[in-house]
Amino acid sequence: MSTLHDLPPSERPRERLLKHGAEALSLQELLAIILGRGTKNEPIMNISQKLLSQFGSVIGLENASAEDLVLIKGIGLAKACQLKACFELKRRSLIADGNLYPLKSKDIGEISNTNAQKHTTPDDIYRQVRQKIVNFHKEHLLVVSLDSRSKIIGTDIVSVGTLNSSLIHPREVFETAIRRHAAQIILCHNHPSGELKPSNDDLQVTKNIKSAGDILGIPVIDHLIVTTKGFLSFKTTGFL
Repeated sequence: MSTLHDLPPSERPRERLLKHGAEALSLQELLAIILGRGTKNEPIMNISQKLLSQFGSVIGLENASAEDLVLIKGIGLAKACQLKACFELKRRSLIADGNLYPLKSKDIGEISNTNAQKHTTPDDIYRQVRQKIVNFHKEHLLVVSLDSRSKIIGTDIVSVGTLNSSLIHPREVFETAIRRHAAQIILCHNHPSGELKPSNDDLQVTKNIKSAGDILGIPVIDHLIVTTKGFLSFKTTGFL
């Protein structure tokens, strides 16, 4: 079994953390410290890199479910739980620091098939997703997947950065929807500026994704712009 002690002392993440501080470590090194041990055929640094490659960023990793994490070779249920616990500590730290609004249990946006909730209005969706994206400093596009009874079966961040109709392709959106076996989806993205008015790219991206959804039989039933002060529903305001 490969451990951090198999690395030369100068390259061991723990020793580097003690010498230079946690802020000097890469994401790969931080993950290696959290996970601790690799497997017989997978060194821990390789496993950490695979996690980052698979989920794209620390945000993608944070939003991965335990079921998604265990698909990575070398990640068992115990390691998946370790990672989920770390991100939950981060969330609670933000709440305690006053930088994140604590939601009641009925408002939690990370929803599983066994605890699905009924979507009824844009306000319901806003309560589900606001904690997930309103505090980001970059725009994040999130897909809320719903079943045929309008119950939320999953939420996934599929893009980070300003929405651009030339960069965002419907395949990323519907790859998530198909994996979730969604019957319909709702798009949500944040405006860090606080501006609720949709941009031309917002409108074009929505049009492109809606057209693809109509072809695939997975309709886009709404798109919400979310800020710390409120939200705008494309469906309610006539943009969709």
